[in-house]
Amino acid sequence: MLTTRYAKIIMCLTLGLFCLLVAFNNVTDYETNYVFVQHVLSMDAMPATSALRYRAISEPTLWQVAYAAIITAEALTGILFVAGAAALWRVRRAAAETFNDAKRYVVAASTLAFLIWFFGFMVVGGEWFAMWESPEWNGQQAAFRFYVSVLAVLIFVTQSDRDLS
Repeated sequence: MLTTRYAKIIMCLTLGLFCLLVAFNNVTDYETNYVFVQHVLSMDAMPATSALRYRAISEPTLWQVAYAAIITAEALTGILFVAGAAALWRVRRAAAETFNDAKRYVVAASTLAFLIWFFGFMVVGGEWFAMWESPEWNGQQAAFRFYVSVLAVLIFVTQSDRDLS
């Protein structure tokens, strides 16, 4: 059904614009989230008695490298989602096999988004750097909303499409 194909395209485009806007905001308002990365990596907001504090990174250059990697990954994710939406748009009226094959950019974008917001924020930030211990510098709820939204769209988009009537 063409309506379903349009829905898939729109959802991919929307996720792409979201990721690009996140990256753009992180570049144009660099300090706001840089401070977040600094506090998470330095583990300065957790109890001084925590046995996990040995994992802290106190080198500003490494904070900047980590933040640059996050911004780059967010931008690349956005580009891949937009490329995926464009690829799907180009073949929206094509045979099902062609439309299904065009989903590869969306799968790549979703994988990268999952790596950023699940692995990066939940595993690395949340567990390795114990972000969950900080009431102020805990981005796990926001990250959860992001990667669950991505996974929901991925599940919908990767459902096989049939040939149009």
